[in-house]
Amino acid sequence: MKKMPANRTSKIDASMIKRILLVVIGLAIIGFARGRPATNAGRAALRKGGEVWPEGEWERAKPEEVGMDGGTLEKARDYALTGEGSGCIVRYGRLIMQWGDQKQLYDLKSTTKSIGMTAVGLALKDGKIKSLDEPAKKYHPNFGVPPESNTGTGWLDKITLFHLATQTAGFDKNGGYTELLFEPGTKWSYSDGGPNWLAECVTLVYRRDVNELMFERVFGPIGIKPSDLKWRENAYRPKEIDGIKRREFGSGISANVDALARIGYLYLRRGRWKKEQIIPESFVESAGTTPKKVRGLAVVKPEMYFNSSDHYGLLWWNNSDGTMKKVPRDAYWSWGLYDSLIVVIPSLDIVAARAGKSLNKTQNSDYKAIEPFIEPIAAVVRVLGTGSKGQEIVGK
Repeated sequence: MKKMPANRTSKIDASMIKRILLVVIGLAIIGFARGRPATNAGRAALRKGGEVWPEGEWERAKPEEVGMDGGTLEKARDYALTGEGSGCIVRYGRLIMQWGDQKQLYDLKSTTKSIGMTAVGLALKDGKIKSLDEPAKKYHPNFGVPPESNTGTGWLDKITLFHLATQTAGFDKNGGYTELLFEPGTKWSYSDGGPNWLAECVTLVYRRDVNELMFERVFGPIGIKPSDLKWRENAYRPKEIDGIKRREFGSGISANVDALARIGYLYLRRGRWKKEQIIPESFVESAGTTPKKVRGLAVVKPEMYFNSSDHYGLLWWNNSDGTMKKVPRDAYWSWGLYDSLIVVIPSLDIVAARAGKSLNKTQNSDYKAIEPFIEPIAAVVRVLGTGSKGQEIVGK
């Protein structure tokens, strides 16, 4: 047998070792990518050179293609389905998972508050409202009355738009003409009446039906059609104010989960849709965080609303107090009776929407009812921080 030259043997061995190493490294990269969020470079690749925006339909992707674990997401979906209904999850602008009828309209109840607050953001952008710190009476000549008893409190002049937007104005729960329970800014009390006064302020500054305004300036531009979202006539107060249709912020919107996801995506993109800044970026930042003036306020009916003042923004709920320990603190959401939800998690670039029957058997603001839905969505990816060059540092 002819003996192979030593130098040739070493060349073959080196070549084989190099191939083996490449295979091992390749497998390691694939394994690491599963269930991990993309780096900035990876995210750019996912966007194919540009941001992704839904047109008629969302662009689709598998969970693994956007650094998510499908099995974990199924836990969120399965929990949501204990209340039947529909839902969807979006990451990096791509539809990752959906269930139920995406076009069925659901009565959203208090999710209307968060959607309605968007009209306030629009009014700030247009300069129709100068600041949330301005008194509500500046924008509504009959603010807070009826009932006449509210005039005797001396509090009406002190109530600002900020108080109405943070549930600290003092109005009782009902969406009609309710009494003031406390001096504004001294307590937190969940109310439909306060947000409904806010809706009237927006109506009067624009002199337009808020539903019509929102379809022209917000809903239409982000792809929501009248068949996707309907805003009922006011159920608590006269149908018109100064000859204009009077809408509610307390409740009153029915919509499908596709519309909810689009609204959530507008907030995820900090109020911008494609090249248009629809609502101010600063407003979006405020909506998803708890203001210092609200945090720690005594809560009226704590047996129902617990420490809500620690995790409530501008008619949006949030996790800024870390109550959901396995969910990023920048997560925030709308929340209506029957547990309609628009969930926005900026640090993970995720939007999720869900509507149907109630998951909340105790009818209160304890997170235990919605945590089994939100936590698995956040758990599939974890951003631990950013490196010196802005890249994501991830873990499981």
